[in-house]
Amino acid sequence: MSTRDQVTSGNNRHPDFRASMGKLLNVLLVEDSEADAELIECALMDAGFDLKSTRVQTEPDFLEALAKKPDIVLSDFSMPQFSGLRAAELTRDSSLGVPFILISGTVGEEVAVQAMKCGATDYLLKDRLARLGQAVERALLEARERARLKQAEEQLLTAHAQLRQLLEHSPAVIYSLKVEGKNLIPKIVSENVTALLGFTVAEALNYEWWLARLHPDDRERAIAGISETLVNGASLTNYRLRHKDGGFRWVEDKRSLIRNSFDQPDFIVGIWADITERRRLEAQLLQSQKMEGIGQLAGGVAHDFNNILSVIQMQSGLLKTSGELSAEQIAFADEIMATVQRAAALTRQLLLFSRREVFQPRDLDLNESVSHTTKMLQRILGETIQMELKLAPPPVFVHADPGMIDQVLMNLTVNARDAMPNGGRLIIETAAVELDDMAASQSMNGRPGSFVCLSVSDSGCGIAPEILPKIFEPFFTTKEPGKGTGLGLATVFGILQQHQGWISVYSEPGHGTTFRIYLPQLTKDAAQKPAQRGLNEMRGGKETILLAEDDPILCASVHKALAKLGYAVIEARSGVRALEMWKKCSSRIDLLLTDLVMPGGLTGKELSQKILSENPKLKVVYMSGYSAEIAGRDFPLQEGFNFLVKPFQVEKLAATIRARLDR
Repeated sequence: MSTRDQVTSGNNRHPDFRASMGKLLNVLLVEDSEADAELIECALMDAGFDLKSTRVQTEPDFLEALAKKPDIVLSDFSMPQFSGLRAAELTRDSSLGVPFILISGTVGEEVAVQAMKCGATDYLLKDRLARLGQAVERALLEARERARLKQAEEQLLTAHAQLRQLLEHSPAVIYSLKVEGKNLIPKIVSENVTALLGFTVAEALNYEWWLARLHPDDRERAIAGISETLVNGASLTNYRLRHKDGGFRWVEDKRSLIRNSFDQPDFIVGIWADITERRRLEAQLLQSQKMEGIGQLAGGVAHDFNNILSVIQMQSGLLKTSGELSAEQIAFADEIMATVQRAAALTRQLLLFSRREVFQPRDLDLNESVSHTTKMLQRILGETIQMELKLAPPPVFVHADPGMIDQVLMNLTVNARDAMPNGGRLIIETAAVELDDMAASQSMNGRPGSFVCLSVSDSGCGIAPEILPKIFEPFFTTKEPGKGTGLGLATVFGILQQHQGWISVYSEPGHGTTFRIYLPQLTKDAAQKPAQRGLNEMRGGKETILLAEDDPILCASVHKALAKLGYAVIEARSGVRALEMWKKCSSRIDLLLTDLVMPGGLTGKELSQKILSENPKLKVVYMSGYSAEIAGRDFPLQEGFNFLVKPFQVEKLAATIRARLDR
């Protein structure tokens, strides 16, 4: 291998091209004749190139020089130890983008074609080296253009990959609709539509699919948003779309219109953002504002009403002490005073509801408070209702107003009695609970932490689903006129807000109701509080669990917890779907974890009965918002063994599943 540096000034090249070079022309010469090599170099210098040349004659030397990426390769056709066609192939296969010109004394048409197939950029006869400068310049320009194109392609591919990754990880779904006359044809739906609504891209690429998913109450507004986009060029609409699991998700649909070169509507481009959680928080805020507004009104009315009652009570007392009334008139005065007492009790509820009753909290043992109140409650319930009291073994302390806690328990007990006109069971329980993020998310106002739970469960008629969202609204009642004020549960709600607590309710028509009240636990010695264990410290396993739960948020939380514990999870959002999954995967399933109350015509109990008839050895764990006594009136349930009471924490879930699998 030989290398020589030759520098000359040339005037024959295009000045722009010379400026763009910015360095010597690095030439790799594949030539066995030193004389021919010098002729080629002279031809290039005559053409105005400043040279740095390297001459090789063998394949190993060629590969070594090629690795240094010369600007161009100029090769003889035939040499004793090497071939110009082989050199062309090696240059092409290197993917370096180096241009290659074949130079030979005799290049026929057949050889020229073969050389071009091997990757040569051009070919030239040695007796026509005057053309070499132009051929090299053209080859260099073409190589530079190819490099630019390749770089542009790589940048485009990178941009596409980044865009795809962005769309895949974006919480928003991007879509486009082609406008063809009066028709709208979906062209693009990003893949995260599956995460939002459970459907594939192929399923979502259909305008009728979108129409069929709209909530009936939102259909007119959503379609009007499309029309607004076509007229005004943009629109923003909030509406609900049905998820594949049957539930609904709120989406914010922001659309823009793209027009063609004739200023005609061409495409609608839109974004769906999931605002389900935002709507839930807005509804919660609206409810709080409504309660606050009515509470202020109720407080004002109660204050004035108490003044009137005081006057009536005082005048009735004066009448009785006048000594001028007959026995019948005294009885009338007594009836007036008894009525005043009932009205005063109603006024106290108004004041409690409006938070204007004097709030006098103190440290108290909730077990002791409940025990004291229940002695009076049995007289209210009557003989046809059996009351059971289940108190947490150690004292459970809260910072609360004893009178207000009595009022809460009294209101819930009276409601339970009215729901059981023919008798039944009332279970009052207390428990100290630790709520993690998952357990807290199962209640609208829940939050993680240490709490004391007071639950009141009845075996009565239950609450209809359409009524359930309204039961805490002031003055809402299902009782006959004159038999209910509609303030009982609203008062309970207000009291618990004063105590930084909350209430949740689970009910099924015909199967009873459970109210759960959560109050912050008063920790006497925080240092003795046991630390919560993380998921990695809890016992999990490798078994497969069939999870049947219709609430999508709870189902997702439980699925995630079980997966982190090592279990394989097969998820179903209804009893019917769970039965289908069982038939497909029964050989792999080790345990069924199912909610007891599910829509779709197959309850958790019915699901388990069908599966157990096929495999009596299958382990089953049930979940419910009711207590074990209420939920399992007609079949045995034992908390911690085959039953989980909602809300439950991850530690309880892990322990119950592991214990059931190991038994």
